[in-house]
Amino acid sequence: MTQYTVPPDRWYDPLVGRFLRFAAGGWVPASWFLPKIPAESERAAKTGTLHIEIVSHCWKYAHFLIYQLSSLVRFPPQKAHVTMTVYYCREDTTTVALLNYFGSLQVPNVTWNWRELPRQALFRRAIGRNEAALNTKADWIWFTDCDLMFREDCLDRLADVLQGRKDVLVYPRIERCTSLLSNEDPMLAIDWNNLQVVDVDTTQFEEFVRTRATGPLQITHADVARACGYCDSLSYYQRPSETWCKAYEDRAFRWLLRTQGVPLEIPGVYRIRHVFKGRYTGSAINTGVRSWIRRTVARIKG
Repeated sequence: MTQYTVPPDRWYDPLVGRFLRFAAGGWVPASWFLPKIPAESERAAKTGTLHIEIVSHCWKYAHFLIYQLSSLVRFPPQKAHVTMTVYYCREDTTTVALLNYFGSLQVPNVTWNWRELPRQALFRRAIGRNEAALNTKADWIWFTDCDLMFREDCLDRLADVLQGRKDVLVYPRIERCTSLLSNEDPMLAIDWNNLQVVDVDTTQFEEFVRTRATGPLQITHADVARACGYCDSLSYYQRPSETWCKAYEDRAFRWLLRTQGVPLEIPGVYRIRHVFKGRYTGSAINTGVRSWIRRTVARIKG
């Protein structure tokens, strides 16, 4: 496992973070940081049985990851080969147990790929995504979150609509999401002493139209991923951290690639939304404020 060291804080780090968020809004040319991306003529137009790598992160979110991995078991692809890559930390023993369980299951056209990171590197999500992007052997790579599920026809339809395409970045136009669930919701009540493949009640999910490739919906041409990485040229987003970092790099990634993504009609994309962010650290007051903000933002977005 690669060794990662948390660099000492620098007085100007907060200014760098704010500048990059400002820049990613389109106020600064992306070419300042990534001079070029592979031209269309340099991207393979793959056809046939595609190899799709899915990249997810999990830190104390095993009660969501179990649904993601279960969706691959329940709805294995028939028209594609999927490598399911999960970045995790051995300190998160519940996630380790979950990965051990699913790793023992043989699923047609699915290869499990568990990638251990020290928590300081896991806490900066762009680090694992960048490693996966630079080293992927797939034709396309889907950067996602562990609360997303790939249900019926999702991956097979994705394989169909990607035939011969050379887009830099695509995403599902429709996403189906729950309301913001509390930790007490029955959906999140997992029996960790009796691990098994689980399923959801799909009537609890509402359809939403997406207008850009957000963090869990970023499907990138692998030739672009191998050439550009995931914010590889922004060293700020490749620095390990002692606390979980809010994923501002999602927006920076789109900015560097000069696109919001191309929407595609892909069924079966489901996501469990939740109030409590267990991966964050801090006081109960801080957690309460974060939860209130999430509820407020969710109401505004509809």
